[in-house]
Amino acid sequence: MDGVREAERLPLRAAATLIDHGGGIAATDLHAWFGRLHALRGVTLRIAERRVTAIIGPSGCGKSTFLRCLNRMHELVPDTRVAGQVLLNGQDIYRPDVDPVLIRRQIGMVFQKPNPFPTMSIYDNVAAGLWLAGERRRAHLDVVVEQSLRAAALWDEVKDRLRKPGTSLSGGQQQRLCIARALAVSPKVLLMDEPASALDPASTLRIEELARDLAKDITIVIVTHNMQQAARVSDDTGFFLDGELVEFGPTRRIFTTPQDKRTEDYITGRFG
Repeated sequence: MDGVREAERLPLRAAATLIDHGGGIAATDLHAWFGRLHALRGVTLRIAERRVTAIIGPSGCGKSTFLRCLNRMHELVPDTRVAGQVLLNGQDIYRPDVDPVLIRRQIGMVFQKPNPFPTMSIYDNVAAGLWLAGERRRAHLDVVVEQSLRAAALWDEVKDRLRKPGTSLSGGQQQRLCIARALAVSPKVLLMDEPASALDPASTLRIEELARDLAKDITIVIVTHNMQQAARVSDDTGFFLDGELVEFGPTRRIFTTPQDKRTEDYITGRFG
């Protein structure tokens, strides 16, 4: 339980209430900077509820920055700023009275490299967000941990070793553990930043299948450099280049009849 006590020591903030409980998210004229570097330039994009949206583009084009602006993680980096608007079903997440901690619960994130809490067990990794929110009922925690691990397609593999360290799992299992941890706090949107780039082909396939399955209930946004993965897993695709959104639309159209020559050149491998 040392890991849980460690989590309990992390600061809690009073949270403004977001009225909406839906999962659609939209950016309007979104700009982001790292110091003087203008990393995002006027991105306007509406991400539909309960669909998988892929964000593609070459390295350094602003894909991950865009993702981090959607749940206010960009502001955690020193000397950064954001301009424009991001709405979670009509509610501005950058309003001064909105707590970013609440936003990061409603718009969860899974990173490129699995990052289970190293001092926590599998169980405590999943329950950590609930503990931080003040939940102490063991029976309730047990139910949510099991439900989250099942939703992440991991329960059958770990149900007999929940007290083992999260870091004892394989890379693919650790990534699904991180997904379960995000799901435990009931997000409306799940952002996935190259979630399978460090995994073997079998684990990659499981993550892709999981993304499709999760989209039945929540909105999924996935950044990927893998064109085949974007084509397999997503309903909609946005192509970024030099910090701008070049083209956005249904994945089938983007990959078969793109409207912008730059999109076609990237998808066919002429650059990137």
